[in-house]
Amino acid sequence: MRKLWVILIGLVVLAVVNYSIYSREMLVTKGGSVILQLAPVDPRSLMQGDYMALRFAVASEAQDQILSSKQTNGFVILKPDEKGVGRFVRLDDLSALNNGEVRMRYRLRKGQVKFATNAFFFQEGQAKLFEAARFGEFRVNKDGDSVLVEMRDENLQRIGERSLVE
Repeated sequence: MRKLWVILIGLVVLAVVNYSIYSREMLVTKGGSVILQLAPVDPRSLMQGDYMALRFAVASEAQDQILSSKQTNGFVILKPDEKGVGRFVRLDDLSALNNGEVRMRYRLRKGQVKFATNAFFFQEGQAKLFEAARFGEFRVNKDGDSVLVEMRDENLQRIGERSLVE
């Protein structure tokens, strides 16, 4: 009987893990695209390897409203401009989105607004290439979940090889 429980629990764990992987893959392949402007942060860690610590301009724009709302988790509403760069419109008030608006989940941690991730890791030796990063491209689903898929330069051109999408 004990073996049966171990096998059942193992199958449930595998199912949950595989569903999580599948849902992230669907987000990357079918999610809408929104580009966020980066705010400068120092990009290096000796312990973790080459990576770029991320902060987004939209987070700074929304921070005062988020802090005053006293919600540590929630959604911001963004409206992509003509280039696809998301601009902060308002905090989500559960009303229907206007044409072209995107709902994106945020988390407030240690007084800082975070979207999906606060770091972008890249291959060792590619730091010089990613110094040109000025934007991050996210895939966002209708529920506001997002994943960072690539970095872009000041002309919104992709930097490096696209590893998650295509």
